[in-house]
Amino acid sequence: MGVVIGLLLGAGLCCVWWSWWAPPRRSTAASDGWAVRTQDLLVQAGAPQVTPGALVTACTGLGALVLLIGVALTRSPAVAACFAAMAAGAPVALVRGRARRRRIRLRDVWPEVVDHLGSGIRAGLSLPEALAQLGDRGPVELREPFAAFAEDYRVSGRFGDCLDDLKARLADPVADRIIEALRLTRDVGGTDLGRLLRTLSGFLREDARTRGELEARQGWTVYAARLAVAAPWVVLAMLATRTEAASAYNSVAGSLVLLMGAACSVAAYLIMVRIGRLPEDPRVLR
Repeated sequence: MGVVIGLLLGAGLCCVWWSWWAPPRRSTAASDGWAVRTQDLLVQAGAPQVTPGALVTACTGLGALVLLIGVALTRSPAVAACFAAMAAGAPVALVRGRARRRRIRLRDVWPEVVDHLGSGIRAGLSLPEALAQLGDRGPVELREPFAAFAEDYRVSGRFGDCLDDLKARLADPVADRIIEALRLTRDVGGTDLGRLLRTLSGFLREDARTRGELEARQGWTVYAARLAVAAPWVVLAMLATRTEAASAYNSVAGSLVLLMGAACSVAAYLIMVRIGRLPEDPRVLR
């Protein structure tokens, strides 16, 4: 009996000592954050099967290929290195462009999704059924992830896990808000889900209309700024086809000119993007 009491006392003291230590936090290293953001970007671009590592490999391979071709054509490593750096960033720019265009298309689709959910719930469907029917009757752009949700729910029956998988497939802040509202309703109950969905639908339509007007007004300014940044490098590419012109950049002074020009171009482009960027909703409910 004394041994049992001693063991219980030791276990209690161990628990008290353990409670003074904070649980280990999930790693938030910069590399992990970059990988998560890049994966979200790939999902938004419609390429969820591509990993961030594969994107980095594509950037590196394309940059090396352009560097070799540039050196062979211009005989100027400095000029070739400039265009290789641009080529290395091309896959990322392509992914960002596709993701941005897809977000613009989905901006007008999310209110329809919310309306479908509200109609299904008012018709007496359960939450899983209302989400699953979007795979057949919802907007064409979003039928695939909701059909995958329906299949997952039929297989496992775990609503919370299926919602987490759906959030990962959509990788969208609007989808996060909708899914978390449905999860909260499923967990704690309530009768205000229909009113919440109607309010969210109206907010999304108003946001889409406002953003559309702002982007239409600033679109020509952004394209003109991009053309202004690209024009000097187009001229350099044409000059580099002449051997005597390209050889002028093989000196230290020529390399410094290219370096300063690249720095000015990058700074001007980043300032332009910062000025013309509209605020985007972050995924705070990831």
